[in-house]
Amino acid sequence: MSMKNAMTYKGYTAVIASSAEDECLVGHLAGINDIVGFHDESLEEVRKACEV
Repeated sequence: MSMKNAMTYKGYTAVIASSAEDECLVGHLAGINDIVGFHDESLEEVRKACEV
């Protein structure tokens, strides 16, 4: 089962998904003409990756 949420930073929205199977959070920036993704083990680390 996965859960999805969104995080906004400087006008960009990152969609964050969590999977119990791999115990990892995965995110990507939505609404842009490029592919930008990131992953980590904690919400704090995902937030830092989104804000870079």
